[in-house]
Amino acid sequence: MLENPKIVVIGGGTGLSVLLRGLKQYTPNITAIVTVADDGGGSGKLREDLGMLPPGDIRACLLALANTEPTMEKVFQYRFDEGALKGQNFGNIFIAAMNEIYGSFELAIKEASNVLSITGKVYPMTLEDVRLHAELENGKIIHGESKIPIEAIKEKCKIKRIYMNPKISYPLAEAVEAIKDSDLIVLGPGSLYTSVVPNLLVNNIVDTIYMAKAPKVYVCNVMTQPGETDEFGVFDHVNGILDHSREDFLDYVIANTEEMPEETLHKYITDGSRPVRLKAKDEADLAKKKIILIKGNLVDVQKNYIRHDSIELSKILISIGNKANDLNSGNSFEAI
Repeated sequence: MLENPKIVVIGGGTGLSVLLRGLKQYTPNITAIVTVADDGGGSGKLREDLGMLPPGDIRACLLALANTEPTMEKVFQYRFDEGALKGQNFGNIFIAAMNEIYGSFELAIKEASNVLSITGKVYPMTLEDVRLHAELENGKIIHGESKIPIEAIKEKCKIKRIYMNPKISYPLAEAVEAIKDSDLIVLGPGSLYTSVVPNLLVNNIVDTIYMAKAPKVYVCNVMTQPGETDEFGVFDHVNGILDHSREDFLDYVIANTEEMPEETLHKYITDGSRPVRLKAKDEADLAKKKIILIKGNLVDVQKNYIRHDSIELSKILISIGNKANDLNSGNSFEAI
């Protein structure tokens, strides 16, 4: 059994930060590698105004791993609702200030990590000014991460592929080293096409992940996202990953099978989001691709928001890491 396994989690958005809060209860050796393709909201405004990389997803991960006073976390989460700063988040502004002081986004994240005394490390996937684009199945091209789901809904058309400009962008060296040295590599949870897949578009990162000795796990979302994954089941999500990587990229997929409260679901369904179901053919299709499916009751509902249960999910991930270690060491291991 591994003590304090080295876990790399790749993605962005709310899903990633939720998982990190659970994982830090089990190991201090966490590396979060975060997409920087965001161009909407307060992050997008700072990106345009200051010419910096978007800080929002990175801020959320820093706070998830923080070991600081509750007041400090409240300050970093505070969103202004008046004046010129209306809609802007203090944590984003703090990272922007650090970026100006140190003249480097990478250093800004390191110093913010020190201020918040985080467990583990948080890295941007790349330091380059990347922009996300989508091609829909009808051939239309959408420019900009924040516009992709909006335009897909308008067109009533599914996403065919995601690509990035510049076409060649290089990953952070520390992120590459963390992947190579990991005991477990986790993709997601998070928006399939705008949080998880963008990381796979960075130069050589698919090969780096594939060649790493650690098991590769995809955590499937519990709810579909309008304009991105409408009507998607578990296997559809997996295909989205494989279409932007390689056929034999994943070892495991984790899927929720727990039913959700009807009163909570009503709001989501009204907004066009539905539970991600394990369809009848999904298990057979995953088996054909030699991807091990792990099912579980993985939902946590708080204040009418549906999220992954970060503790239960973390337990499964730690078990997968231990299983791989036991197999490599010749020890027996019971199925999860």
